[in-house]
Amino acid sequence: MPLPYLSKYCFLSATFLPKMPQFCAVLGCSSRSNREKGKGYYRLPKVITHKGEKWKKLTEQRRKKWIANLRLQTRRAESANTRVCGDHFVNGCPSALVASESVDWAPTVKLGYQNTELMSEGLSEGTQDEGYADAGCQMDLTMDVLEKMEVVIRENLVELGEKVLDCKFTPQSFENNDEKTRFYTGLPNFLVLMQIFRLCEPEITCCPLSVLSKFEQFILVLLRLRLNLPLKDLAFRFNISLSTASRVWYRLIDILYENLEFQLEWPKRHILHDTMPIVFREAFGCKVSVILDCFEVFIERPSNLLAQAQTWSNYKHHSTVKFLIGVAPQGFVTHISVVWGGRVSDKELTIQSGILKNLLPGDIVVADRGFNTSENVGFYCAKLQIPTFPTGRKQLTPFKVAETRKVANLRKHVERVTGLVRRKYQILQSKAMAIENMATKPGEALALIGKIGVICCVLSNMSESIVSLE
Repeated sequence: MPLPYLSKYCFLSATFLPKMPQFCAVLGCSSRSNREKGKGYYRLPKVITHKGEKWKKLTEQRRKKWIANLRLQTRRAESANTRVCGDHFVNGCPSALVASESVDWAPTVKLGYQNTELMSEGLSEGTQDEGYADAGCQMDLTMDVLEKMEVVIRENLVELGEKVLDCKFTPQSFENNDEKTRFYTGLPNFLVLMQIFRLCEPEITCCPLSVLSKFEQFILVLLRLRLNLPLKDLAFRFNISLSTASRVWYRLIDILYENLEFQLEWPKRHILHDTMPIVFREAFGCKVSVILDCFEVFIERPSNLLAQAQTWSNYKHHSTVKFLIGVAPQGFVTHISVVWGGRVSDKELTIQSGILKNLLPGDIVVADRGFNTSENVGFYCAKLQIPTFPTGRKQLTPFKVAETRKVANLRKHVERVTGLVRRKYQILQSKAMAIENMATKPGEALALIGKIGVICCVLSNMSESIVSLE
């Protein structure tokens, strides 16, 4: 095919091609010429250089104002295809070049960003005094607007930074927010939280290469105790690896146990007498020294047959471990035993735990029927009060019924305390705690679950007692 014929063919074909639609360059505007009929689309003003210096300055100023109002990037401003639709002019189209005071000398409507009116007013003021302001004056006004916008941006960044800080587990995020402190740690307020942290802080290790601060390590452990969060979840929350979260957990549990264990202290007799709640005074005077109870924690089924037998609880019908807990009449935990397998009886656990060695002559111990250790308690010249149950008799005497009601009314307080500890620190409500938490480290007498039990009881004691003194 000859070249001249080919050129002619291409020229004729181009005349019959469909016209490309025009798009509006304003931010957020979806106008296009093939969809909105009858709407004008206008090019950016060009700089006129062949009509003298006056026209050059005027056209330069108008072009800069268009670009400034539209906030176009250099590439978009230099493109010959950039268009602005009539929606962005008050009267639907730009005014004449000489009408520099007209509102439509540049687009000012629906420009897709804030502070457009402020910029337009600043730039138009430069044209009212002398008619034709130079570019330097225009830039000064624009910089003034930008400075005001910078102040707004900085304020927004400060506010955003405060919100980000609240999302992190830092002391500042808990300060003045007791509700957040109670939810994430179970402690009553920020002051108590910081007191416990200061007690443990010297033993928490942290170096410049550590990904977590001392406080973040401390909070990570409290979060797991409080909400029973998996280590994987904690790794995501603190943006660390699973291995790091695991190391922090095991290391901090030892530190918390060593620094908080001393808080579980058997109270002096005169302190018990001076602060004895009225409900106990009315029932047994000032002689009640402790209320006993046991609680069990579900664990995974051990693979070892002997361990299976030792941890199987006929009462729970599950593999469990058991704690003996002693609660003072004032509603605070004063003793928690080492952990035992769920098979052990309440009576045997009471004898083996050593709690009876704290009794003094004349003390009264309140317990349930399973704690039938009258002989062992009597060895310390103390008395055991448990609900009476008929043995070979059809019904109890009125005196025994009254005594049983007294014991039942007092025992409900220890059940409330035990329930509070388990509700507050949900790790003790685990449906199947990992079996590795039952093992003891070489050279230690207490398993991880035993340390967890002590820590949870101490932290629960930091809150206000649920037993009324009146």
